[in-house]
Amino acid sequence: MDPVKNDNYRPEMAHIGKSVLVKGELSGSEDLYLDGEVEGSIELRGHSLIIGPHGRVRANIHARDIVVHGKVEGNVRGTDRVELKKSAILMGDISTQRILIEDGAYFKGGIETQKGDAKADGAKPEAKAASASTSSSSASPAVASYSSQGASASTATAHASSPTAQNVHPSLLEKKY
Repeated sequence: MDPVKNDNYRPEMAHIGKSVLVKGELSGSEDLYLDGEVEGSIELRGHSLIIGPHGRVRANIHARDIVVHGKVEGNVRGTDRVELKKSAILMGDISTQRILIEDGAYFKGGIETQKGDAKADGAKPEAKAASASTSSSSASPAVASYSSQGASASTATAHASSPTAQNVHPSLLEKKY
């Protein structure tokens, strides 16, 4: 008999199960898979955070990479990447270098993208902001993604092979900076 395989679980990650409630500041120096509930703040600078499908977060989040499958109420700062999966609900502002929003994800808030090379200079990151409110519920695979890294004139684009791109907020479809 083969064990049940969970693609999101990695043994080298800390894991908070769905029956756990944390109130206050959650910080650490390793990657974290969160399927429980957190109220307060999450600080995992330099490490990854995956919020599982049962994860419920009412907190401001700061981590290197953030992947959301569950629900987040609060501002999200991913120094490298923020990814909203199709089951994600995020109400708050996002600040990151790269963002990916799958079709079916719900997002309400602003997006601030940062240049990747500004961190190495020690200079303040040049930021471009866009606000979006998107809700998609089609079964077709449409993805809105944006990366400001290595581009002087960046474009935010919705990639879809079907008319589901109409479900993506117009500010994400074609935005030139």
